[in-house]
Order: sequence, then C-alpha cells, then structure tokens
Amino acid sequence: MTYFQGEPISKTELYKLNNEPYRLQINDVLYIDIKANNSEIVSMFKSGQTNSGSNNSMNGQNLYFTGYSVDRHGNIRIPYLGDLNVLGYTEKEIRIKIEDELGKFFKNPELIFVTVKLAGINFVVTGEVGSPGSINLAQNQVSIIDAISSAGEISPFGNRQEITIIRKTIDGVKRYKLDYTKIEIFESENFYLQPNDIVYVAPLKQKSWGTGTTGLQTFSTAVTILSFLVSSVLLVKNL
Repeated sequence: MTYFQGEPISKTELYKLNNEPYRLQINDVLYIDIKANNSEIVSMFKSGQTNSGSNNSMNGQNLYFTGYSVDRHGNIRIPYLGDLNVLGYTEKEIRIKIEDELGKFFKNPELIFVTVKLAGINFVVTGEVGSPGSINLAQNQVSIIDAISSAGEISPFGNRQEITIIRKTIDGVKRYKLDYTKIEIFESENFYLQPNDIVYVAPLKQKSWGTGTTGLQTFSTAVTILSFLVSSVLLVKNL
C-alpha cells in the first residue's frame, strides 16, 4: 500500500492551522519545576520530584507518581500553596498562576523561575495495528503518523482509508475520520492528537468477510467457492 498519495493542495488564500494551545483536562499530569535563589524555600514546594534535571525525571511512568495530577475537580495540589484550579488553563497560564502564588513567599519574586509542561501525551491506538495499547510520548505534539508508528504500523488487514480519532470533549464524544493514503492528511485539523485521544484502525471488509486482504486472495477464495458450488451441482445431478 502506498501512503500519502496525490499532490499537496496549493492554497491561494491565507490558511490558518489549528494551532490553539492545549487546555488542561481532568486526569492530565503536569511536570512542574521551581527554581529560585533560595533553594531551601524552593524545596518546600516540591512534591516528591527529585533530580528534576535527570532524564528519568520526565519518564511518563515516574511522573504518574511524582507529577501533579489534575483531579476530578480540576485542581492540582502543591505543598503550602494548596489546591490550584488548572482545568481549562494552558501551560503558560498555569505557570503565571504558580509564579504569582509563589511570589508571596519570596522577597524577590522576579527571580522565581517556574517550568510547567504536560507530562507527555497519552493516547490509545487500537484495531488493526502491530502493537495496540496505551502509549505515552514525551513530546509537545504527537501527529497521527507518530501515533501509528509507535503502535507498530498498520497491519495488512487494516483499512488505511478509514482511521478514526475518538475524542472526549466538554461537548461530548466526537469522531474524526482520516485517510492515511492521501497527502491531504497533513492539512487536516486533526493531524495532531490531543491527550487521551483514541485512534482506531478499522479492518478491511475482506477480513470481515473472510475473503482475503489482497486481490489475488479474494480471487482465489471466489474460485474455491465457485468450484465447490459447481461440484455440488454436478454431484446432485448424478444422484
């Protein structure tokens, strides 16, 4: 199967990609790092995060225990700051909010440096792929190509023309269809996944019918069935 067929679409007018910053949802996990000239005060606001500069600190599995999870009320809990509501906020808005709260504890709040990052992007790939399951990628953006590649590529039984993204939003569950064989996929507003998306690769109809996944296999199946029918008719006539 050849991917990304066709020619890129040339646009004669201004084209704006869907590049809005992501807004936090319930069950998201944040990596938060605080730096200031007074390390003793900074340590008060740590929540089990150690060696924040190491490669292991940003591991998605570690951050499940040491990061800041958004609870069902939309809050994260930081020592001495208490509950901070972050539901619907962007990373930048959360950073500013934390800096404002920390400024109450420091003589020189302008020297506080806060880093806020989403602790990787979690998504699920299921259906006709090599390794279906839940995946976490430590990236700022995850495209549909990243997702499929991370799941072991589409199997020979997968319908590359019918890839579905299932997304839970505040307006309900939404479904988006993508065609993996067309170059237009790069221009889709859903080319980049959002955290907790589900990517489903539907099976080919031939697999459901049991007639094979290629033209030759389908032809062979049809010839076998026809031969069986002809043999059955001849057998009945000779009885």
